[in-house]
This record gives sequence, C-alpha cells and structure tokens, in this order.
Amino acid sequence: METSEPVLRTHFMRPLLLLALTAAPAFSQLFSFGAKAGVPLTDFINAASGDTPGGFVNFATTTDRFIIGPTAELRLPFGLGVEVDILYRHFDYQQTGQSGSTLSSGTTSGNAWEFPLLGKYRFFHSKLVHPYVDAGVSFDTLQGLSQTVVSTVQSVTGSSSTGTPSQLEHSTVKGFVLGGGLDIKILLIHIQPEIRFTRWGSEHFVDPSGFLHSNESQGEFLLGVTF
Repeated sequence: METSEPVLRTHFMRPLLLLALTAAPAFSQLFSFGAKAGVPLTDFINAASGDTPGGFVNFATTTDRFIIGPTAELRLPFGLGVEVDILYRHFDYQQTGQSGSTLSSGTTSGNAWEFPLLGKYRFFHSKLVHPYVDAGVSFDTLQGLSQTVVSTVQSVTGSSSTGTPSQLEHSTVKGFVLGGGLDIKILLIHIQPEIRFTRWGSEHFVDPSGFLHSNESQGEFLLGVTF
C-alpha cells in the first residue's frame, strides 16, 4: 500500500517543527544581536588657541552628541560572554590663523568607526537584572576625511582640498577598554545601559603648534538593546 504525499509531508514536517521550536530558545540564550546608541562623555578632539612664532592660530571643534552601531554577543556558561560592536561617530574641527602676511581658515571633517572586542562577566543578582563588567581591546579607524583650507596673501585668495589633513598622525589607533553596566531582561529583550572607558595608545590628530590633538582618553554612555 503506497503512502500518499500529504501524509509523508506531515510525517517529516512535525519533527522539523518540533526541532525548530526547541532550538529557538537555546539559540537565543547562546547568541544575541541588536544595536547600541549613546553619547560621548569626552570630546573626540581637544582644541585651543594661542600665539605662534610670527602669528597666531585658533582651533575649534564640535563633538557630535551621538554614537550608534550594531552589537552581537556570544553567551557562555558561568556568566561569561564575548561581545563585538561596530560604533560610528562623526567629527569636525575648524582652524583660523595668521603667519606673517598670510591669513588662513580651514574646515576638517570625517567619520570614526570603532570596533571593540570585549570579554564580559555577569554577576548573578536576580533573574531580571544582572550587573556586569567588560574589558578588552578596541580599534578606531577614520574614513571619509576631508580638509578644505582657504588662504589669503596680499588680497589674493586661494583654496585647496585634501583627504589627508595636515594634522593627521594615525588613521587607525588601538586601545584598551573597561566598562560596566546592567543587563535588564524584559521578556525576550535585553536592555543594557553601560558606562565605558577607552584608553587609546596613540592620537589620530596632532598639530605642531600644540593647540589641537585628539583625545587619548575616551568616555561613553551606551544603551544597548538586544534580542
């Protein structure tokens, strides 16, 4: 007697569906994916003004008040985990100065992409709230750099643009990360407010005048939402 096709399909679909329903909670407990957003607690670039031999220079910068990007975590036994993030921020700075009879002004902007790789430990506080600490390494690389400088010498004005700013020292830097926060579980969603500190090993920007350099100490408040 031959088994009909609908019966065969039902025979094989039931165990597959059961396997999927069983594996879904286990997968969600092992891996989590989501997004992080936050604000910097320190300036990306330190800028000042002052006199130089033969003139003066003035730098100003605006720290964009947002950080955003995806996050993923591998959850391990005993409260351990491994997290990787991709965090984006925009920056810019302006410069004006005089050297002899030359007046100049310029604008520089770009994008910074930060790639932290962190080990994580959750303290077993309650079923819904877990304080945690994390530590690891991070790489920060600059993309989309643009600098435009306008110079005036004896009423003659000229401008130039480049993708390699004159103050650029390192397009990619690396550093050490230390942070802590709370993992708050609401149904299937994890909400994670965190304070994070990064110490970079070198600077992105350094001006010979000493009035502009990128900050080697970086503080951030981040809010993660993962599933």
